[in-house]
Amino acid sequence: MSSAVKVGGQAVIEGVMMRQSDRLAVAVRKPDREIFLHQETLRTAGQSYPFLKLPVLRGMVAFVEALTLGTRVLTISANQAFEEEEEELTGWQLTFSVIIAMALGISLFFFLPTVLVRLLAESFTAHPVLLNLLEGGVRIGIFISYVLVISRFKDIQRVFEYHGAEHKAIACYEAQEDLTVANARKFSALHPRCGTSFLLLVMAISILLFSFFGWPGLLQRLLLRLSLLPLVAGLAYEVIQLAGRHRFFCYLTAPGLWLQRLTTREPDDRQIEVALRAIQSVLPDANDKV
Repeated sequence: MSSAVKVGGQAVIEGVMMRQSDRLAVAVRKPDREIFLHQETLRTAGQSYPFLKLPVLRGMVAFVEALTLGTRVLTISANQAFEEEEEELTGWQLTFSVIIAMALGISLFFFLPTVLVRLLAESFTAHPVLLNLLEGGVRIGIFISYVLVISRFKDIQRVFEYHGAEHKAIACYEAQEDLTVANARKFSALHPRCGTSFLLLVMAISILLFSFFGWPGLLQRLLLRLSLLPLVAGLAYEVIQLAGRHRFFCYLTAPGLWLQRLTTREPDDRQIEVALRAIQSVLPDANDKV
């Protein structure tokens, strides 16, 4: 089996999504313990417009596509995992949930940090660079606190276990070993190209980038941070890709690996089986069986 193609994934509700180029598969453990498998072929923006595959631009596109695709696959998994409730999420319910989640995310990770630092800045005079550094530190602190809080919930812990299963399955494939539960189990639940590492890099790069724009008014700061987010994501994407190829850049993603200890858990064999089913379904030459 060749590992020439790159595979990415995402933990979903009681399952795992895997993606390779334009192939996507979502494997979910249903209440009856059977594995539901959803497969589809994607048409990416890069395929329609080749210039979007250029460095940085490709990361910006991947960021937007990950947000939209991630929401959709979560809906697919939820409808299968909660099949016994006999009620599927509708399009309006999904749209409303996404709007609420985005509003909370913007409030928690963008509005709150800049407001807190603004209040702090009123008590002393500080250079704009220092204020931006403080804001970035507050944002990272809020993010880590958020992860710590949600990790206490049982349902989130299940998602973190599937997150670990996803990493083990990908690592097994990248090591060119047969895709079996026994082989996958021995690999780490941490992975340098994880979305958790990506998010931490986004916050770190944003601190440096925002420092070039001084310390304008509150509304201007908020709009500036939101408008520059795609660029920050594009730069972070390139660092993640370099980390996968060059040992030096792995040091830049090391904090993300530490943070993954909060967002991953050791999966059981049934969860690894689900992850392997998903990755097998997106590989062009995957003939191995779980």
